[in-house]
Amino acid sequence: MAEYLELHPLNPQPRLVRRAAEVVRAGGLIAYPTDSCYALGWHMGDKHALERVRRIRQADRHHHFTLVCANLAQIGRFARIETWQFRMLRTCLPGPYTFLLRATRATPRRLQHERRRTIGVRIPDHPVPRLLLAELGEPLMSSTLLLPADERPLTAGREIETRLGHDIDAVLDGGDCGIEPTTVVDLSVTPPLIVREGKGALGPIMGRAL
Repeated sequence: MAEYLELHPLNPQPRLVRRAAEVVRAGGLIAYPTDSCYALGWHMGDKHALERVRRIRQADRHHHFTLVCANLAQIGRFARIETWQFRMLRTCLPGPYTFLLRATRATPRRLQHERRRTIGVRIPDHPVPRLLLAELGEPLMSSTLLLPADERPLTAGREIETRLGHDIDAVLDGGDCGIEPTTVVDLSVTPPLIVREGKGALGPIMGRAL
């Protein structure tokens, strides 16, 4: 059964965040809160955890997973960023946006879109992933916690434990963070394409795209 870590939503307990980082480093799969909705998180180098996520989400090779980063410098290591793209990232992040960019050679091919060779990137504005990323010292692979038969992402820690307790290794309960996923913007094309309208406002995107 998954380890249950009940975190303060505004001031997460450092010892619990450290424990979550230990689970990730050991190859574990976690559920954690973000500034949009809950997500699944795992170490970017762990192939087994990735396959577990594919089974849970029933995701094929064309599914875009997301690299959750602490800052723009981390994004720049794994994604190719031109000046106009950097300006848009700087305007919108941290925040509830996911941006699709061309992957660099530092990004494992199994994490890229198989055909387009792109990677989703984001910087969440939420204390739990911020502290977790600081503890890890590297990005975290992530996927929205939306199960195949559900219309909405899971948002309650105990429900996540009940439904996924035997499929994941830890639940980071940071309180209800909503059910609206990130706004997804494809920056690998010109002009940028809104792939999914979500929590992030479109104003900053459309303004920068003009």
